[in-house]
Amino acid sequence: MSNEEQYWYNTETGAVEVGRRSSWSHLMGPYGTRAEAEAALQSAKSRNESWDKDDEDWRNK
Repeated sequence: MSNEEQYWYNTETGAVEVGRRSSWSHLMGPYGTRAEAEAALQSAKSRNESWDKDDEDWRNK
């Protein structure tokens, strides 16, 4: 996948970028589609909630 085919979510602007154009400190990705990049924050939130539950389950064993 070339850089132009990658999508990035910019956490500072809330915009999706095609190809990496902004500072790494503000980007999430790369994603294969615009839709995946647009859902970056929700995906991260869901992943974090799942990991938190796994941690809690592990501590309660």
